[in-house]
Amino acid sequence: MAIHSPAAWRGYVRIFGAIIALVAGAVAVLNYQVDPYVTHQWDTPKVGQLRPSREKLGAWGKTYALAKFRPAIVYAGNSRTELGLPTRTALFPGKDVFNGGLSGASLGDAIAMVRHANAVSRLDTVIWGIDVASFSLEAGNTDFDRALVASDRFYLARRGLLDIKRALTTDMTMASIRQLRGSSARTCRSSLAFHGQRDDVCVRDLINEMGGTAKGIVPRLREYIRGGGPTAKAMAAFDASVGELCRSGSKVRIYINPTHATTADVLYHGGRWQAMEAWQARLAALGRRHRAAGCDAHVFDFSGFNSITTEPIPQASGKRDMVYFWEASHHRINVGAMILSRMFGGKDDVPADFGVELTPETVAAHQAGQRAARDRYHLDHPLESALARQVAAEDWSY
Repeated sequence: MAIHSPAAWRGYVRIFGAIIALVAGAVAVLNYQVDPYVTHQWDTPKVGQLRPSREKLGAWGKTYALAKFRPAIVYAGNSRTELGLPTRTALFPGKDVFNGGLSGASLGDAIAMVRHANAVSRLDTVIWGIDVASFSLEAGNTDFDRALVASDRFYLARRGLLDIKRALTTDMTMASIRQLRGSSARTCRSSLAFHGQRDDVCVRDLINEMGGTAKGIVPRLREYIRGGGPTAKAMAAFDASVGELCRSGSKVRIYINPTHATTADVLYHGGRWQAMEAWQARLAALGRRHRAAGCDAHVFDFSGFNSITTEPIPQASGKRDMVYFWEASHHRINVGAMILSRMFGGKDDVPADFGVELTPETVAAHQAGQRAARDRYHLDHPLESALARQVAAEDWSY
């Protein structure tokens, strides 16, 4: 058997290393150029191309877009903001708007996105959607690497290196190959095509995958009640983040998302109503404290029981779809337009009972009204109430 000298082995290692480097370089160049997840695109043809309805690496695309677009108005929050708050609005003439909401985002994710937006742009206004159940710092969007958050003026250069590193992954390689072969699903456009707002076509496709709106009600209720909020740590982190925005000179509008009334009812039957009311009172105090310090900060509540959130679900109405909601957890864009109109004095026709500003002076009366509305809901919507009781009674110990 031939025995190779050390010099020969070193030569083999060099050749092997060179081959690996060439292959890795080729893969990186391929994935970076194809960019199947639109991780580093803004105002390019790729943004408008049809893609699969399940958007992957949304945090990568949105953090890059924010750094390139540098909008004056930014929305923050989870998928309820991303799906339901329209960026095409006449309320902010002459100001660029971007929806920074992220699917599956925790409050910690939203705080990081706001910090990033504040670092890369001069923010006139931040509009921030929150929920009582998800008001915690537990794990959220698993794709949101905190390295994506800007910390200095060299962000875009550092970001380029991150994008190249991400391009060396197997999942991106397979996605690039599928896209080049034309075998990847082509359903709807990236949220970047709508300045961060989710394409309604994508949402409709996902609802159809669930079996329709009626089939989506109970799973969304279960997801909602599993949320670990509200927590004291989350409130402290949120307060600090609002304070940072205020010191930067930004206006802040905080709104409690209008999920369907069954979500409020499932919290009630699950014994979490008192915690929700205490959380609302703390939010009202937070707004007053920041206003007293000179900040234009206001808190609004669109949740609970009102003429929008109490829309009958398909199981009760017999209709295939709902007018205001995709299912129990996510409202449609027409509701988002009403939210913006209520907070900024727009011309949209908004029901009088939809959207109440929370202040220390108004919160007690508002909560008393909500308790009365809840009791009426139990009488007027027995099917929905029974469904909420059923979900609340399930064993969540597993």
